[in-house]
Amino acid sequence: MSLETARRVLRIEAQAIKDVLARLDVSFDRAVEVLFACKGRVVVTGMGKSGLIGRKISGTLSSTGTPSFFLHPAEALHGDLGMLARGDALLAISYGGETQEILNLLETLKRLEIAIVTLTGNLQSTLAEASDVALDVSVKEEACSLNLAPTASTTVAMAIGDALAVSLLEKHGFRPDDFAALHPAGRLGNKLLRVEHLMHSGDALPRVAQDTAMPAVFHEMSAKKLGMTTVTTSEGKLAGILTDGDLRRLMEKHGGATLAMTAGDCMVRTPQTIGPKILASEALNLMEKKKITSVVVVDPASQKVVGVVHLHDLWTLELM
Repeated sequence: MSLETARRVLRIEAQAIKDVLARLDVSFDRAVEVLFACKGRVVVTGMGKSGLIGRKISGTLSSTGTPSFFLHPAEALHGDLGMLARGDALLAISYGGETQEILNLLETLKRLEIAIVTLTGNLQSTLAEASDVALDVSVKEEACSLNLAPTASTTVAMAIGDALAVSLLEKHGFRPDDFAALHPAGRLGNKLLRVEHLMHSGDALPRVAQDTAMPAVFHEMSAKKLGMTTVTTSEGKLAGILTDGDLRRLMEKHGGATLAMTAGDCMVRTPQTIGPKILASEALNLMEKKKITSVVVVDPASQKVVGVVHLHDLWTLELM
């Protein structure tokens, strides 16, 4: 019985989204333009379930490049109206379009010349008529078996809110770098982390010159604990690398004679390199594909070695 109920609910909500998709017209473009033209913040408001949806939409807007906050319409009437300022825009959510707490804000909104975009199921409502743009988010039925509890209607409102946020993201030219700056923590932040923030650089970077004697190479690799070292030219450019595996093979082939060689004699001359701006997730994919444990980071402009990233540095992040 519960399984059948779940299927019915999902069918109703999926159909509601399809219905609103078919109704989308130029009013959506106008709504995006109104919000894009906003010089202040996009203030989202709504009561009850609409308010909960509004909080989520506001969060999505803020995290994708459109400054936003949620204003509880009842609290606004008890002092929070001071949060509104000229240059802001209001995104109101009211299925019936007659939510009194929001209607009570209209005088202040008009005085401050704040543009209003409304998501409503009633385009003939007071709020819709007072808005600069009203978007139709009506549904044929709620998924609630009593056809009372906001279910399909809140799903549609949230979907339209997402559509507005993504449209604004694209108009603002919001990039992965911008997203990473707003999501520095957690899995999202890790997925967008750049190699330059993870690499071993400065004194932690294993580096020897081409004429460095092999005993000193062993010491550098042991001290930096990355199982490898870069070999650089006098200008700091990459000449090659040496890894623990390379040393084992050299010792097997040349024995003690290896100690009389230099880094330039023993290095691998065409190692894999990456730039400092690539995503950590890209570096991980590359290293797993190439079956290597370290990759050298080279500045694309100067071609100088700026760091090394080890596979273990990437495994500690939740990148997949």
